Amino acid sequence: MTLSGRNFVALAVGALPILAQEPAKTESLVRLDAKYVCFVAKHRFDKEQWPVAVEGKTYYGCCDMCKAKLKEAAAQRCDIDPVSGAKVDKASTVSAQITKARFTFLRTKAI
Repeated sequence: MTLSGRNFVALAVGALPILAQEPAKTESLVRLDAKYVCFVAKHRFDKEQWPVAVEGKTYYGCCDMCKAKLKEAAAQRCDIDPVSGAKVDKASTVSAQITKARFTFLRTKAI
């Protein structure tokens, strides 16, 4: 489904195969338009956030403090992809909301 030129998709993702006695639970991921996400607070908003340009990439912050953190601290511009375990640049990922309390950045654009 396409909305405002951006792709929005919901899907279920299971845990990677591991040795466990109970079957893996699945959680629903909702792909979010990055403009509505604070990359520092990892919170989705109803209005577009402030873009922060760093080294030719665009990140988004909800307030002056988050915008400053994105400009000054490289660690704030990265996250860990929960599927692959790889360190990812938030500007090059897919923003996904798992639940209201859980939010992540995924390396894959497949969702």
